[in-house]
Amino acid sequence: MKVILTQDVKSQGKKGDVITVSDGYGFNYLLKNKLAVIADAQALNEAKNREASKQHKIEVEKAEAKAVAEKLAASVVKLELPGTEDRLYGSVTAKDIAEALAAQHSVEIDKRKIVMGEQIRTYGTYTLDVKLYTEITGKINLVVSKK
Repeated sequence: MKVILTQDVKSQGKKGDVITVSDGYGFNYLLKNKLAVIADAQALNEAKNREASKQHKIEVEKAEAKAVAEKLAASVVKLELPGTEDRLYGSVTAKDIAEALAAQHSVEIDKRKIVMGEQIRTYGTYTLDVKLYTEITGKINLVVSKK
């Protein structure tokens, strides 16, 4: 019997998988506990449509991430912070950078996506990575100057 899993089932498959199981296991466990539905033509078509929708959503998110990466590469984020002649009072955080990016260039990025290699405690120019999507990384050009 062929069934489509509606939830992850240990040792059988993940949600949305089409699997072949024995009739007893299918009827008495999977269907009874609503872990699967019988794989008829309508259910297979719905599963195919869900998968196509999921792939389309991934494509759209990748395109948006690439557009944001291009916008970030062309922009410079400027921070003016107090400090001594060559050193800041404190350090620049990912939150500071995300807020400045939103204020200066209208690009909203989660602070957790900004990769801070080492702490920024001196004035100067820095290039930071931003993880926008699984394989898409953008670059932020940051200029820290004295207030």
